[in-house]
Amino acid sequence: MWLIVGLGNPGPKYEWTRHNCGFILIDELARRAGREVRTPELQSLTTKVTIGESDALLVKPQTFMNLSGVAVAALKAKHSVDSPARILVISDDLSLAVGRIRIRREGSAGGHNGLKSIIEKLGSQSFPRLRIGIAPAHPIRETKDFVLAEFTKAERAVLAETIETAADAVEVLLNRGIDESMSKYN
Repeated sequence: MWLIVGLGNPGPKYEWTRHNCGFILIDELARRAGREVRTPELQSLTTKVTIGESDALLVKPQTFMNLSGVAVAALKAKHSVDSPARILVISDDLSLAVGRIRIRREGSAGGHNGLKSIIEKLGSQSFPRLRIGIAPAHPIRETKDFVLAEFTKAERAVLAETIETAADAVEVLLNRGIDESMSKYN
């Protein structure tokens, strides 16, 4: 089984903010499977799905971004996920332009507090991640204010296409491997 974890902040206030790209993609994956992510489980909302031939638990941690690792570590233990390599983490990325995605086999947190929390709680950086670009075309003053702001109308149009592409990339990753997914979508 895979854990597919979308990072974000719970509640309607944050629903369409840049920091919630992970939640948005998790909802799209659930929609494609005819499911909704609403089962409360270990400080998360979850649902079980089959993507191609792979079983997965879609996860939206409800701990707020900076404590995402608490929920992920608890779910990893409960579902006996034997390796961090079977945990795909989806997050926003301030260094990628809106409309771009990047898949990596492992790596650092890159300044992302949600990834930092997961790395700390798992004791490993060796988990795949899919990052969704949110970088603006202009310099920003306050990173926190920017990531917690809603997407503009123009960005939302681009985001809709990006989420479709990212969902396709997840399907390829789970069923044909990370190398093929990286080759096709990076």
